[in-house]
Amino acid sequence: MEKSNVVVLEGNFKADGLKIGAVCARFNDFFVNRLLEGAKDTFVRHGGKLEDITVAYVPGSYEIPFAVKKLLQTGKFDAVIALGVVIQGATPHAGYINSEVAKSLCQLGLESGTPVTYGMITAEDIEQAIERSGTKAGNKGVDAMNAAIEMANLSKVIK
Repeated sequence: MEKSNVVVLEGNFKADGLKIGAVCARFNDFFVNRLLEGAKDTFVRHGGKLEDITVAYVPGSYEIPFAVKKLLQTGKFDAVIALGVVIQGATPHAGYINSEVAKSLCQLGLESGTPVTYGMITAEDIEQAIERSGTKAGNKGVDAMNAAIEMANLSKVIK
């Protein structure tokens, strides 16, 4: 078998020195606060300092991409995380919101060259939201922060 010299680029989980922006929806804040606490705890556990996290609050999940864009435009952040919770109700609004927010966040990361990570809970009911905000199904805020740290460091390696 032929040997090849493959160059592997990877991010790491060292948060020291990173500046992270977080955009949090106030709607369903009981759950969003748990996501933010999980994200902050993860950042500190990986060597980051709480004063290196800037949090912006918006009314609901639909407004998250706007605030993410404004944070990205400052050029002050190595990554931005989006934290919100959309629970399906009797109308199809949740599907529309989730789809638009996900597409917008992806596009913002691609256009800016700064990682934007998705810490959104899209739940069918309150029980699912509880499970995904820190109980048996994990915490999407933790996941978003882990992804932000790794992607911020990968961006530095690629530069």
